[in-house]
Amino acid sequence: MTEHSLWRFSRALHRAINDRHFEDIETLIDEDVEWAIYGPIDMFPFLGARQGKAAVLQVIRQLADNFRVRRFERESIMLGVDSASSMLRYSLTALDSDKPISLRVAQFAQFRADRLINMRVLVDTFDLVEQALGRAIHLPRMTSVG
Repeated sequence: MTEHSLWRFSRALHRAINDRHFEDIETLIDEDVEWAIYGPIDMFPFLGARQGKAAVLQVIRQLADNFRVRRFERESIMLGVDSASSMLRYSLTALDSDKPISLRVAQFAQFRADRLINMRVLVDTFDLVEQALGRAIHLPRMTSVG
C-alpha cells in the first residue's frame, strides 16, 4: 500500500511553515484547489476562502511569516481513498511576540492524483481570539436557569 496523500501534504506543510521550504508543498497542490480556513478574518486576514494554487501558496507564506509550529497532535483521523478528516491540537509560537498559542482545528481534505483539491479547516476561534487578545472574553448570559 502506498502512503496516503495526507501524510505527504502534512509533512510538506509543516516544512513550509517552519523552514520556509515551499517547493515540496507546491507540487502537492492542484492548480484549481479550493481552500478555506474558517475563523476571525478581521483579526487574521490570512483566514477565509481562497481559490487557486497561487492564492493558497500565499496563505501558506503568510502562515510562515506569522507562526512556527512547535507541536501538533492528531486527536482523531479518518482516511478515505482520496480524502481525510482529522481533529488536531496545535502548539504554535507567534513570531512577532514569541507568544505561545494553542488551538484546536478540524480539517477536511480531498485529493486527486496525490494533489490537494479541497481543504476546509474549522478553528476553535473563541479560544484563539482570547489568546490573541491576552484576556478572557466575558459573554452575557444567554439563558436563565430556573
